[in-house]
Amino acid sequence: MRVQILYFAAFRDAVAREYQTEELAEHATVADLWETLVRQFPFFARFPAMPPAAVNREYVPASTALNDGDEVAFLPPVAGG
Repeated sequence: MRVQILYFAAFRDAVAREYQTEELAEHATVADLWETLVRQFPFFARFPAMPPAAVNREYVPASTALNDGDEVAFLPPVAGG
């Protein structure tokens, strides 16, 4: 199955793109996708845990199963000042 990943803020800067399409095994979860990204981009390995995620613009837990055509965004931590 294919999902589209949207990147924001520090994540967008780290991967130098706003989005990408990723091919995943059937029954993959949001956590599986995060692990795929950690392997592709060492920047993501810096985080002690998976950040909040949204699938099709709704917050979801890491255990959420993905479907072909889903749009996924991981929300980077932000700092204020």
